[in-house]
Amino acid sequence: MTIERRDFLKKATATTAATLTLSTARSFANILGANDRVRLGIIGPGARGQELMRDFVKAPNAEFVALADVYNARFDQAKQLISNAGADATNVKTFSDHRKMLEMKDLDAVIVATPLHCHARHFVDTLAAGKDLYCEKTMTWSIEEAEACLNATKKSKQVVGIGLQHNSAGYFAEPRQWAKDNKLGVVTHVEMWMSRNSKRGVGQWVRPIPADCNASNVKWDAFLNGRTKRAFDANKFINWRLFWEFSGGNVTENMVHQIGWLIGVLDLGVPTAAYMSGGVFSEKDGREVPDTIAVTLDYPNDLVVTWQSSFSNSRYGLGARILGSHGTIEWLMGTTDMVSGKATSGWNYAPEKLNNSNDVVVQGIAKGVNHYHNFVECVRSRKEPNSSAELGYRSAIAAHMANLSYRKKQRLTLDEARQAGRQLASK
Repeated sequence: MTIERRDFLKKATATTAATLTLSTARSFANILGANDRVRLGIIGPGARGQELMRDFVKAPNAEFVALADVYNARFDQAKQLISNAGADATNVKTFSDHRKMLEMKDLDAVIVATPLHCHARHFVDTLAAGKDLYCEKTMTWSIEEAEACLNATKKSKQVVGIGLQHNSAGYFAEPRQWAKDNKLGVVTHVEMWMSRNSKRGVGQWVRPIPADCNASNVKWDAFLNGRTKRAFDANKFINWRLFWEFSGGNVTENMVHQIGWLIGVLDLGVPTAAYMSGGVFSEKDGREVPDTIAVTLDYPNDLVVTWQSSFSNSRYGLGARILGSHGTIEWLMGTTDMVSGKATSGWNYAPEKLNNSNDVVVQGIAKGVNHYHNFVECVRSRKEPNSSAELGYRSAIAAHMANLSYRKKQRLTLDEARQAGRQLASK
């Protein structure tokens, strides 16, 4: 780890605190009315960033005015996306340095969709510039960064939303209410899973490298973000999700969504301990992050949460079951029945008749809200988005504890995980 990267964590809170006094005053001076247009910028309009843009560009009375990326090719792609949505991209400004974009006065909110290892820097810089922030999950690459970003949020008056979109859905709203209504009784175990499959010989997430992805078109040092300097590596730039240096693998790509949903439903804090086993079993393609995973998270008040995942079988899709003494909440997405071959999605509550004979089965029907439009409306109203920085922090801590346990090959408490994270980052 370089001095620059160490210094970021040390200076992030102090820098943000010093800058926020000015930026907070500026943000209050620029509070939007209900009919005002929300001007958006995005840092990282790559594959995921462009998916987000397709949703945000549809938000009522919102527009993209700026793009920042270290890869030149993405500017034309993002502008074309804006045009395809029927908006005018002619005056959209582009920046190879996100800090220059953050200096814009006619910019209300920023979407951060960069690779995971860059989230914290862009998170803190955006708040320090007095802009509202939507940060993709997982909120940060490490425990230390999660703590720094949560601290920066608490010192800021900016609106901060996290890309845990399940928490805006009907399958979140109803289960959360069922839990609040005490329909579960004593919950000691939650089981969750996420299954995918890939054609043999083709690893999950492996993307082709564009012909123009070279040192001339990429600000490689900015992408490294304080990691050890080296020659340009197109594979690591495009397929960063495969490497610990830049990614948290499937845990920070997928488990974090489900653990965020669960944290919101049951109002959980952070785990007391974590254990994770697995490995690179599906495809030996040079990746470092595991493709086969079994996670156990211990929570206070005698609750154990398990999550398992495979990239070699998609039969059971994504699912979760909250198992209580008085009832069960089940949430399924794309689970295929072995006999009929029919895929099932939805959510429901079923009572445990032994302790809850008067209750009945309830099928979920709530519609939920658009997660991205919710953030835009919160920029206007100054309310907290459905997925808050606190939720982003708690879900990030769970994910990082699991990954650090895997890498250390031992069960870790939160304090032990903090220490393990510092040790691995210093190598």
